Amino acid sequence: MKIPGVPPAELPDLTRAEDRISFLYLERCVIHRDSNALTATDDRGVVHIPAASVGVLLLGPGTSVTHQAIALLADHGATAIWVGERGVRYYAHGRSLASSSRLLIAQAAAVSHRGRRLAVARTMYAIRFPGEDTANLTMQQLRGKEGARVRRIYREHAARTGVAWNQRQYDREDFESGDLINQTLSAAHACLYGIVHAVIVALGAAPGLGFVHTGHERAFVYDIADLYKADITIPVAFDVAASDPTDISADTRRAVRDRVHDGAILTRCVRDIRMLLLQPQPTGEIEEEESLGLWDDNGFEVAAGRNYADEDVDF
Repeated sequence: MKIPGVPPAELPDLTRAEDRISFLYLERCVIHRDSNALTATDDRGVVHIPAASVGVLLLGPGTSVTHQAIALLADHGATAIWVGERGVRYYAHGRSLASSSRLLIAQAAAVSHRGRRLAVARTMYAIRFPGEDTANLTMQQLRGKEGARVRRIYREHAARTGVAWNQRQYDREDFESGDLINQTLSAAHACLYGIVHAVIVALGAAPGLGFVHTGHERAFVYDIADLYKADITIPVAFDVAASDPTDISADTRRAVRDRVHDGAILTRCVRDIRMLLLQPQPTGEIEEEESLGLWDDNGFEVAAGRNYADEDVDF
């Protein structure tokens, strides 16, 4: 019997995660499909978006998306994330690019073993302190060292841009309650979380299995995003705040988009996730061939798709 519908693209035909547009935010429009492109339509006209080049599509308030549009995104392994106003709330996401569970299994194994979890967490901190020996520091010492680093970064960018800085203070339930720089920081970080979340999902890892952060459905997203804030979102936020923005969230999103336009953040993110979860650093392609097996209690896998019952034994 022939399965109805358009068959999904073969994995080798898909654009690699690190070669895609980092993110695209849409709101108050109708999203449809025209051949192999997405279309976004509002009262100003129609924009065509190449579906194969999208990493994550952020669907904001007022968006209506058709079945054909979502099917096209899924066919190309793109991630759709439904978000709130200004992209600061996350509601749901789409599918993974990966057909192998290799990263997911490695992540679950590492986060469940105290020693391996500590090794990954220390590596995450070591990335932020290149050239320094952090191997023997406790988690408390690493948190303190990181806190001092972030305070110094805030002060440096405040001095560079002339933006008044007191402290990081914001209300998750009230975006506008913060001062200008805290609003731009929140908006910039929200964009970065979307990018990182898209890469994690695309690679088949679990957003909720964090190593430094824990207990939240996006703990691993926060782990990875923290590696890049000093290079991307903090300087962008101070630059936007210094420019006297007319629309804080929109201006910040565009500034983050311009900052990550070359795609380097996607390459870094993919590389760092693989390095952290598959220590020592692996080689080869991300999109590995699909391999379905059955787990055996001797620690090995056996082939799936066959009957293991002895012909002469009836259980």
